[in-house]
Amino acid sequence: MEHLKAFDDEISAFLDNMFGPRDFRVRGWFMLDSYLPTFFLTVLYLLSIWLGNKYMKNRPALSLRGVLTLYNLGITLLSVYMLVELILSSWEGGYNLQCQDLASAGEADVRVAKVLWWYYFSKSVEFLDTIFFVLRKKTSQITFLHVYHHASMFNIWWCVLNWIPCGQSFFGPTLNSFIHILMYSYYGLSVFPSMHKYLWWKKYLTQAQLVQFVLTITHTMSAVVRPCGFPLGCLIFQSYYMLTLVILFLNFYVQTYQKKPVKKNMEEPPAGKEVKNGFSKAYFTVTNGVINRKAQ
Repeated sequence: MEHLKAFDDEISAFLDNMFGPRDFRVRGWFMLDSYLPTFFLTVLYLLSIWLGNKYMKNRPALSLRGVLTLYNLGITLLSVYMLVELILSSWEGGYNLQCQDLASAGEADVRVAKVLWWYYFSKSVEFLDTIFFVLRKKTSQITFLHVYHHASMFNIWWCVLNWIPCGQSFFGPTLNSFIHILMYSYYGLSVFPSMHKYLWWKKYLTQAQLVQFVLTITHTMSAVVRPCGFPLGCLIFQSYYMLTLVILFLNFYVQTYQKKPVKKNMEEPPAGKEVKNGFSKAYFTVTNGVINRKAQ
């Protein structure tokens, strides 16, 4: 236990040195005071992939259609709640779209922080995306990028909630919640083969995700051009992180929609017919706006 406490203290000291003191308003909130819960859930996530693949190696793949339907519906409803609450709370606080500090909106800032806690917590729930891949033996979908993004987002948002839980931090989750409503609705419908003929809007969903990344970077950099007291180091980190997503997503878009399709193996099922983790094959590892290079 002493080693774990020392590890937790070292992480906190490093981040305090980088971002300054933690925000006192989130003290005592579930899973926030110590980094250890986030760390252990991330380790458990990684172990479950490794051990799960070994366990499923000589066992039949599970269908999970009912579970996936409920899961996609649950994430969609949670995204609706976060979108509506973020819009209402930021409107109540008179948030400035160009640059919003961390303390000027009073109770509205706390209201925003409470929604962003659910956003942080949802990243642990979305670990199930990968677990469903494991149980359905869709190991080709469990790429480095897929696992990296799931794990990193959960840890990044632990930092956000402790140091910058409101203000400028509201914008990205607002856009992402809207995109998640579209995405998980699409994935939920794709569970049912009879709905495939109506899912013609995948390309436009891809475009919306790309616009999301660009808008988030623009919003973040606007606070660098005209500062309002929001921590500069956090703005720079977010900009670089989102830039990697833009590059990867552009690569996916070009590979999927701009290049001529490569002739497929005759044994491969027709495009759009295979459903993985309750998502159409086009999903591969597009989760929370992050993609792998594999196209449909």
